[in-house]
Amino acid sequence: AAAKKAAEGKALDAQYQKWKAGLSPAQQAWETVLEQNLGGFYLPIHKREKVAGKSNAWDFVADDAKLPRVLLIGDSVSRGYTLAARKALAGKANVHRAPENCGPTANGLKKLDVWLGSGKWDAIHFNFGIHDRATKPADYEQRLEAIVTRLKATGARVIWASTTPIPPDTKDGPAAAAAIEAKNRIAAQVAAKHQLATDDLFAFITPHLGKVQNPKDVHFTGEGYELLGKQVAASVLKALK
Repeated sequence: AAAKKAAEGKALDAQYQKWKAGLSPAQQAWETVLEQNLGGFYLPIHKREKVAGKSNAWDFVADDAKLPRVLLIGDSVSRGYTLAARKALAGKANVHRAPENCGPTANGLKKLDVWLGSGKWDAIHFNFGIHDRATKPADYEQRLEAIVTRLKATGARVIWASTTPIPPDTKDGPAAAAAIEAKNRIAAQVAAKHQLATDDLFAFITPHLGKVQNPKDVHFTGEGYELLGKQVAASVLKALK
């Protein structure tokens, strides 16, 4: 089984590298960044989608110089709503996303320079929470402070997005749901202190959870991500104004 899996991975990579070779230098450079950062779970998914000609959250974005540049930072929920946000902002903003599942604040501190790159950002929409549910409150606040300070230093309009709910019947139990609400309160205080724009995704999606959140899971259906993406787009436009 291991040998078969390795052979399949090698074949997929060969197809992906052939596809990559046909791209422009700028697109190839972006794919290299993804190869270096997506990791063992998301990189094979990305390769399969690219080989199949499918669009995904990590598509190369060719900037329209007349439009503002927007960066989305967040975990798998953020990945889920990226395409919907990009679609809602078509013709209004160039919507990029960080080249990985951004994970907890500890990872954010390590990888911010990679995510920010060398270009100028007009707005940065960010979230850290689900992967920080077990992080000590004091550590979470301290790391978030450092991240916000770095994001503000770019000169972009920074938008904090609250973490969407964790159902109490997940494998982590009600404690995880309570932990997210606690982390949202801490993050809200940090955002207020730094006068950040706020996108309260927790409050926005809560009335729709029974219809658009997967059972016993933090993730959402396609309809849920469409709703979240449109909300993110609206918050970005409001911040840019």
